[in-house]
Order: sequence, then C-alpha cells, then structure tokens
Amino acid sequence: MVEEAIMTGDDLMVGPPAPLLPADLAPQILEGVDVCQRPLRRLYKCLYENADAEPFCQNEILLSGRCFQKRDEELRSRLLREESKLARTLPGPELERRQGDLLAAAELLQRRLILASGIDGIEGFRQRWKLNGQLTDVRSRLERLGVSSIPPPSLEAEAGS
Repeated sequence: MVEEAIMTGDDLMVGPPAPLLPADLAPQILEGVDVCQRPLRRLYKCLYENADAEPFCQNEILLSGRCFQKRDEELRSRLLREESKLARTLPGPELERRQGDLLAAAELLQRRLILASGIDGIEGFRQRWKLNGQLTDVRSRLERLGVSSIPPPSLEAEAGS
C-alpha cells in the first residue's frame, strides 16, 4: 500500500530559489516570461477559501511549483545568456568593475551562508537554501564573465567586522 503525501507550502522550496535579476538586465530577461500569476492566484484563493488548510490545495501547490520551476529555469537561462553577451561587448574597465561587484557579492553571500549555518530549525534551512541558491547563481554569472573561481572570504575582512 502506498501512503499519500500531503504537500505544504514548504514543498515549493524544491530546487534553487528564483534568481535575483540585476536591474540593468531585468527588462530584457523578463520580457515574455510567464511570472506564474494565474497559478499563484489560484493557490491564494484556495488557501483563503479553506482557511489556510494546505491539504485541500494539493493541485494548486503542485501547479504553482511546476510553474515556478519552469519560470526560474527560463530566467536563469536568459540571465546567463545576457551575462555572456556582456562579457563579449563591455569595454575592459566596465567588465572588470562588473566582475569585482560580483566577486564582492559572492564573498558576502559566503559569509552570510557561514552565519546561517548556526541557525537551527526551518528558519535556518530556509536561509541556507536561499543563500546557497543565490551563491550558485552568482558563481554561474562570474563564469560567464570569465572568472573561473571565487576565493574564500578573506580572514582580514572577517577580523575587522
């Protein structure tokens, strides 16, 4: 006999979180992408009508999750494609500045991930999940800009914090 699993809102946290889009690239990346407004609206309506009882909204949770996953894959693909274009077209100093900004963001995310490892329970899991996804995206963007590896956070900067 197979047991039936009841999905909750936390089941939407499968795979990496939605990518953060830089403001200068967001218009090109978002153009024509389904932002999952309809499935999300149905999910909220179901939760409202059923007094936040997730067991009654299984189809809506499943459809929302599928839509989010498809949307995030498309956004991530477009983001990396745009970063590759920038790597080919940006002048040297601007490319170096962008690489430096992303390296600084990666170092900050690494530090936050270390701090989040000390948080217990579901809140710690959520923070680590989000930060790990963001760090993975920043690393992918850096690779597209020609940076092959990210150095670990510097000890001097940690001593000053």
